[in-house]
Amino acid sequence: MNKLLAISLFFLIFFSNSLFASPSIVAKTAILVDFDSDEILYELEPDMQIYPASMTKIMTSIIVFDLLKNNKLSLDDKFVVSEKAWRLSQSGYSSMFIMINDEVTVEDLLKGIIIASGNDACVAIAEGIAGTEENFADMMNEKAGEIGMLNSNFTNSSGINDPDNYSTVRDIAIMSKYLIKNFPDLYKMYAEKEFTWDKTGGDPIKQGNRNGLLYKNIGADGIKTGYLAVEKYSLASTIKKDTRRLISVGSGFQTKRSRTSESIKLLSWGFRNTDTFQISKKGETKFNLETWLGRKRTVEGVTKEDLFITLKKKDVRNFKVFLEYTGPIKAPIEKGQEIGKIKIFKSEELLTSAKLFALEDIKKINFFKSVFTSINYMIWGDV
Repeated sequence: MNKLLAISLFFLIFFSNSLFASPSIVAKTAILVDFDSDEILYELEPDMQIYPASMTKIMTSIIVFDLLKNNKLSLDDKFVVSEKAWRLSQSGYSSMFIMINDEVTVEDLLKGIIIASGNDACVAIAEGIAGTEENFADMMNEKAGEIGMLNSNFTNSSGINDPDNYSTVRDIAIMSKYLIKNFPDLYKMYAEKEFTWDKTGGDPIKQGNRNGLLYKNIGADGIKTGYLAVEKYSLASTIKKDTRRLISVGSGFQTKRSRTSESIKLLSWGFRNTDTFQISKKGETKFNLETWLGRKRTVEGVTKEDLFITLKKKDVRNFKVFLEYTGPIKAPIEKGQEIGKIKIFKSEELLTSAKLFALEDIKKINFFKSVFTSINYMIWGDV
């Protein structure tokens, strides 16, 4: 073989493999998920049990956001700080530094939880909502089951050391998506870089967000850091570029710096090597299917779910979308009737499919016209 050709082929193979090879992430466990398609782009022991530390606070905020969304709570409502909550601010834990008997608004407590990672704020809001932190933990576990977190259990609102407060990076990714998808306006608190609390009996305390990705100008707008001595450093993070969002969760990073750099590496790899396409928007994207003996020649079909597909960039050229239906579809057709399917293929491999439903009623033409149409079809083969 020509030496120059051999060298060229070596570099072509090497760089091709390097481009699509999974990144080497230094952590105990990690996962990377596309927000829209739910496609898992990378995983490293994703179901390993971990202590989620302050990532627990994501669920704490979800409970509060749910109550706010359903008008059962207001950002202006105030809760009285108990001795239990106050003691956490005196014990060396990350704190908002609220004082006993302070009356603090829900909005300030949320910012103390989300931005300052205050364990004291967690207890204050848990007690204010549920009476006790134990009751609040029951609410957290009920919500976890509802949204599909199959391997998690919460015993407190902050993530402070407790062997029975556990989760997995897969579950935390599910929880993170739920947070972002269901509370887009309230979620904006997670992008705030600092919070100043006008502390009772002292100077205001300004604290910065511990999420290092927020300071990198790369499209990050969340989510939550964590640290426990037994677990080391953890981070649930997300970046949005244009309309696409990726979520990564990792635990067991050795340093603060590495949890930031390794998370950026993972997220950047996902954007660089994969693309996500929206095939159908629920109830809006219309597909025309032919009808038989109907007052309209076509019927519009829609999906009852958003349909996204994520592919490696090298596979995009082999990506195909097909409409499958037995047609022409005989009238009458009722609105909401299943009329076909969308099927997505990569080469010959079926990746996913979704049912199509009629967006409108299509009535049958009258008897004489139907006879004429049938004869016309038999002669000319034209419906």
